[in-house]
Amino acid sequence: MSHNGVLFLDELPEFTLQVLDSLRQPLESGETSIVRANYRVTFPSRFQLIAAMNPCRCGMAGEPGHACKRGERCVTDYQGRLSGPFMDRIDMRIEVPAISAADMITVNHGEASEKIAQRVLRAREMQAARTKDAMADPDLAERLKSSSGFTNASASAALVEIIAAPDAGGEKLLRQAAETMKFSARAYHRILKVARTIADLDGAETVGRIHLGEAIAYRSVNSRLAIAA
Repeated sequence: MSHNGVLFLDELPEFTLQVLDSLRQPLESGETSIVRANYRVTFPSRFQLIAAMNPCRCGMAGEPGHACKRGERCVTDYQGRLSGPFMDRIDMRIEVPAISAADMITVNHGEASEKIAQRVLRAREMQAARTKDAMADPDLAERLKSSSGFTNASASAALVEIIAAPDAGGEKLLRQAAETMKFSARAYHRILKVARTIADLDGAETVGRIHLGEAIAYRSVNSRLAIAA
């Protein structure tokens, strides 16, 4: 039902392991297959997953002035309900601090949604033009045919390595991070996709060290909001 849209899951660890693991296939391939004894049916399921969760079951871990009664075990047990293969498919993990009453009273004028929408639209136009140019190259057409669209998120691994090739500084940082954080091949390509998108939003032609640094930071383990693009 969320094909070509957004699937939002609140209180992510409260879902059963079977439900969460069933999302792994559509997050990877954009399709959901239902297999029974005598038949197999496949449905299109290309969506953006957005999920929210507390750091622990009581929701107070890490909050200034509060202490979880079960200590670190509460955090470990709660976050441990999310499997490694599932979390490997999450592109961005962002910690959102609790908002106090004083924060709500303070007036904070951020960037207008209209300006953000314009910047996103320009970035998507850049992505579409870049992808079409790459796929029009007869020498690359066969390698890139598995790409399912014109956004960075839908690009195949082969296409990502072309359109998101980092500069020398970015490549060095990515190599160091991969060795330190033990990225999987999936994580490597997803980081490149996010870094390419960050560069597009900046209007940059090349993926640089600053873009890769931000993309790598989004894969931090401690999180309250997860986004899989």
